[in-house]
Amino acid sequence: MSLHMERKQMYSLTVCDHIMIAHSFHGEEFGPAQRLHGVTFAVEAEFRSPTIDHHQLLVDIALAKTELRRVLDTVDYSNLDENPGLQEVNTTTEYMAFHIHRLLAAACAAGRLGLGGRTVTWLKILLREAPTAWAAFEGPLNLEEP
Repeated sequence: MSLHMERKQMYSLTVCDHIMIAHSFHGEEFGPAQRLHGVTFAVEAEFRSPTIDHHQLLVDIALAKTELRRVLDTVDYSNLDENPGLQEVNTTTEYMAFHIHRLLAAACAAGRLGLGGRTVTWLKILLREAPTAWAAFEGPLNLEEP
């Protein structure tokens, strides 16, 4: 039996920035990371759509960079343990990729990335902790919380 998987052609545009945060984790499996520690993440946001507009743009790169920075400013240079929206979760790299995805998807839906942002169908957020370690979350923009 053969499986046939349909692959859609997609345009993509990626913008990058970074954040510096402090946090701690709950659970013995985290060892010394249960104590307060800092991390710098390089953040990549990849917007995808099967179409581009009449100017041959997926989204305006300047708007994408501005909105990514606006989202990142909600956590940059902060202790996530003190953030009311993040106190009940372990703010692992994987979870933070999901969190940023949710906020940036909302910016697209609200039109803050222009008309092109409303046509984005898929978003991937990649957080690099180091050149040798990273995590990502990707999915459609109308994603439900796991």
